[in-house]
Amino acid sequence: MSPEGTLSFRAARREDLPAIVAMLADDALGAVRERVETPLPRSYDDAFEAIERNPDNELVVACAGDRVVGALQLTFIPGLSHQGAWRCLIESVRVVADARGRGIGQAMMAWVMAHARERGARIVQLTTHNSRDDAQRFYRRLGFEASHVGMKRTLD
Repeated sequence: MSPEGTLSFRAARREDLPAIVAMLADDALGAVRERVETPLPRSYDDAFEAIERNPDNELVVACAGDRVVGALQLTFIPGLSHQGAWRCLIESVRVVADARGRGIGQAMMAWVMAHARERGARIVQLTTHNSRDDAQRFYRRLGFEASHVGMKRTLD
């Protein structure tokens, strides 16, 4: 599958949630924090509704024909630093396992860059887990720099 001419991008729909959650669960980290069940736990619907209501959040899917082959979330953040620059935070980038290595992730990120510019963002940023060496190589190849130390804390 070549992404040229075959990929389209659109806002995720509620019926895409099972495919998105399956992608989120399809690695060692996601396998312990996601719940792939039928029906999905209500928490996924609640999160989807919150994202959909907020104009500065977007849940986007990449489709090859009618099939969802990738997903990501964008959050647009206004800020004072960098002379009032808007940032685009990229989260939860995933490609279905049987479509990896075919340029879909690169096409998704190219779409994000163009979309972020259209929305007025001057900076795009993301985090990736320390254990995801392949993802880190991928992002570096696309021009991302490990310029900051990111920290997280889970709240009870």
